[in-house]
Amino acid sequence: MGKIAFVFSGQGAQTPGMGLSLYKSSPAARRVFQTADSLRPGTTRQCFYSTEEELCETKNTQPCLFTVEMATAAALAEAGIEADMAAGFSLGEVSALSYSRAVDFATGLMLVMHRGELMQEASEKRPTSMAAVLRLSNDEVRKICSEYRGVYPVNFNCPGQVSVSGISEEMQPFMAAVKAAGGRSVPLKVSGAFHSPFMTEAAKAFARDLTGVAIGRPFLPLYSNYTGTVYGPDIRTTLAKQIDHPVQWETIIREMIAAGADTFFELGPGKTLCNLIKKIDPSVRTFAISGQEELQKAWTEVGACSAERRQSLRAVPVA
Repeated sequence: MGKIAFVFSGQGAQTPGMGLSLYKSSPAARRVFQTADSLRPGTTRQCFYSTEEELCETKNTQPCLFTVEMATAAALAEAGIEADMAAGFSLGEVSALSYSRAVDFATGLMLVMHRGELMQEASEKRPTSMAAVLRLSNDEVRKICSEYRGVYPVNFNCPGQVSVSGISEEMQPFMAAVKAAGGRSVPLKVSGAFHSPFMTEAAKAFARDLTGVAIGRPFLPLYSNYTGTVYGPDIRTTLAKQIDHPVQWETIIREMIAAGADTFFELGPGKTLCNLIKKIDPSVRTFAISGQEELQKAWTEVGACSAERRQSLRAVPVA
């Protein structure tokens, strides 16, 4: 068995009821939710019982997803499964940062709360949206985007899939152009044009927030959305830039595989990242951990690893 990589879901993966199964079955996960409620009252209620509309507000989505992802990491550690490297998609990068112990849980939650508020404020200044473009190459998507004012390619997810952000009034004609070129567009469940110049003000404000935050050195290789490679020493600048720059997801996954990862765990609701990873390299194993059932299935398969490896695993502090 090669190395294990943890990848943390991004905004758009949220769904009412997320994390409830782990809360009921895992004491470690339950402690994460309790800690989140002590820092941001109502987080657990929003994760389990809010409407989809409430959960899709960016200011709620980000702290809720962060909490679910860190609860999932705690449940996996409780089961004896930890990562050799980590990355997160957009919001999930802050979860990966916290998992790497560069920041503690409380700091990570504070960061995503501020990040979510800033991005929501930026989204409310002008009607914008996002869509995933399928069946076209990166260059084809770039070319079509260049023909529309305020439409940008922002997430390079896998071969044949690029997400775009843009002004709402331009997105319908843009999607018609995609169809004419032989592609397909799927609107995304987000509230703004993330990872585009529409988020520059939010990125600058977040960079100012980060100046007062203590950030340590990750204990494992942590991959950056902005560069597509392992973080260097300037974590603050790199983390802020991902808000208004494209996510280099395909590059990240190829870099992780080149570094020895052959088993990927997606932490968070759904299996979007697992699906992307399989399109990048079908030979790797993927596990989407949304609840206790998925965790148990993953443990059954990963449990075949050597006793020596299991003994070397470390527990992840959550608070």
